[in-house]
Amino acid sequence: MVIIQLTMTQKNHSTSLFVLTILFFLWGFLTCMNDILIPYLKEIFILKYWQAMLIQFCFFGAYFIGSLTYFLVSLKKGDPINKIGYKNGIIIGLAVSGLGCFMFYPATEFEIYGLFLSALFILGLGFTLLQIVANPYVSILGKPETASSRLNMSQAFNSLGTTIAPIFGGYLIYEFFFVEGAEGDSTKIPYVIFGTIFVLLAIVFRFVKLPRFKNEEEIVKGIGALRFPNLSLGTIAIFTYVGAEVAIGSFLINFIGLENIMGLDEAVGKNFLAYYWGGTMIGRFSGALSLSNLDNFKKYALMIVLTVLSFTLIFSISGIEFKTVLPYVGIVGLNFIVFLLGKSIPSRTLALFAIVSAGLVMYAIMGSGSSAMWALIGVGIFNSIMWSNIFTIAIKGLGKYTSQGSSLLVMAILGAALVPLIQGIMADTLGLQFSFIVPFVCYLYIIFYGFYSPRLIKTDDSLEKIEPNKVKSLSK
Repeated sequence: MVIIQLTMTQKNHSTSLFVLTILFFLWGFLTCMNDILIPYLKEIFILKYWQAMLIQFCFFGAYFIGSLTYFLVSLKKGDPINKIGYKNGIIIGLAVSGLGCFMFYPATEFEIYGLFLSALFILGLGFTLLQIVANPYVSILGKPETASSRLNMSQAFNSLGTTIAPIFGGYLIYEFFFVEGAEGDSTKIPYVIFGTIFVLLAIVFRFVKLPRFKNEEEIVKGIGALRFPNLSLGTIAIFTYVGAEVAIGSFLINFIGLENIMGLDEAVGKNFLAYYWGGTMIGRFSGALSLSNLDNFKKYALMIVLTVLSFTLIFSISGIEFKTVLPYVGIVGLNFIVFLLGKSIPSRTLALFAIVSAGLVMYAIMGSGSSAMWALIGVGIFNSIMWSNIFTIAIKGLGKYTSQGSSLLVMAILGAALVPLIQGIMADTLGLQFSFIVPFVCYLYIIFYGFYSPRLIKTDDSLEKIEPNKVKSLSK
């Protein structure tokens, strides 16, 4: 049981919610900026694919190291954020994120790839702390019955950030701040601007009045959560999902640049990234409605309306002709049909989405031209519900082990660091197009988990009854 104690009366926190929404947007924006940095720094430093993938390795590796450290400290000393306060946690997270952005300045001045990687690692550590503290704040900034609505809105703006980052961020690096003969300087000013924004947000949070609250949930020692097969296998599912999603996004611009695909340079190819990450926004809106308690007519009508509006936004910022994106319209229609087949059952919908994702990736491996390109881009919309569905299935029935299980699932973001690196090594040895067999295998595992997971779910009480001695020994 989680008990939250507010030390100030509930009131309208619209200003605070607005500032937090900006935070969610920036965090999505900068995460997706890595997809721009990969082909850019690969060309500047003449890197192999596996070396370029160290960008994702360092950034998402920070998530693993940060969350693991937090988890271990929590087991020994209690929840650190509960001691320093969630507001101070956000300020520290913003300061660390700002430091990571400012480190791009010396990295570009000295033209050292290792400094870029160090900057990304520090930025990832800042985002890890923000991940831990931001969501609880959004949930308490208003009436409890509307908490889910506020969280969905903030997450939607996170997806908006990932959608426009390839367009706007790519414009800043490849065009606005691009100087012929000094290409490495193009990242310097944009990241200094981002760092300044983080520092300003930290100052704003210092003076914004926010409710203080304590989490009095029991801290369970040991690794008892791994006794639940839906969690242990779900941790692997999160690892493979995040890894596949980030790997595809990381290589997409280079894939579009292949001669047998489209042969487009980075400055043009970046515009197509908006459809990959924008698909996640479309799918998240639809997924939230699909699993809601609305009657079917309202549910599907709203899904269609939000899909049209989201697609219109993506189309308007991409600058790509409508006839060029017609194949994507067909993929969006396929997404709606698969939602219908899922029948609002999380495990079933997860498995079906993974089947389509695996099929699209395989087509991209075997095909050529624009159809292969759109097949790979289309995977984005089918990635949309995977995090939420896997997470929900994995922690079901954990009882007092829920927080411990959640921490383990966050650590599984390590997949975003390792899977792109593995694909990079394969791209260097067997070719870029065939290297997408790595995310293909990831989706095969998710298919297994989606179909098999309903048989795995047990409850905390059932484990205590079946194996009381084992569970108690794990909890000591």
